[in-house]
Amino acid sequence: MNALRYSGAFAGLALLAACSGGSETPAAEENAAAPAADAPAATPTPAAAEAPAADNTDTLDGTKFADMTGVAAEGEKVFIQCKTCHVKEAGQNRVGPSLAGIVGRAAGTVEGFNYSPANKNSGITWTPEKLFQYLEKPARVVPGTKMVFAGLPDAQKRADLIAYLQQP
Repeated sequence: MNALRYSGAFAGLALLAACSGGSETPAAEENAAAPAADAPAATPTPAAAEAPAADNTDTLDGTKFADMTGVAAEGEKVFIQCKTCHVKEAGQNRVGPSLAGIVGRAAGTVEGFNYSPANKNSGITWTPEKLFQYLEKPARVVPGTKMVFAGLPDAQKRADLIAYLQQP
């Protein structure tokens, strides 16, 4: 009986690990992120000050999306770790929003998904170059995002994933 209990707990942890090992309760995060009506405006955190501009696509590792050739079939394999929270089907939101048509879309605009203010107000348009940067380390590009995924340090995997997401 204990083995069954532990295997269930392990399976749950494995799912969470696919998105970098943790989950936050969206409602709790929203309540923490939303200041009271009479509270003074929060000053930006150092992380927010270090976020690249919406039109900046510089990566931490120095790679450029233009120098990469993504392979959609390989990107589909990379997407397996995204499936815990995202789907490519339009109109189907999970813990994260649908990624259908993400390339070219403004951040924070999928109908029916409750975005963090950081994402909704980022001013980002998800070009392949911006996705390439974001997927490297999401919290760097959008500090305060609800997405707990740590990122894909491998530039080729990022390019492959973007090629897959660009497919209909």
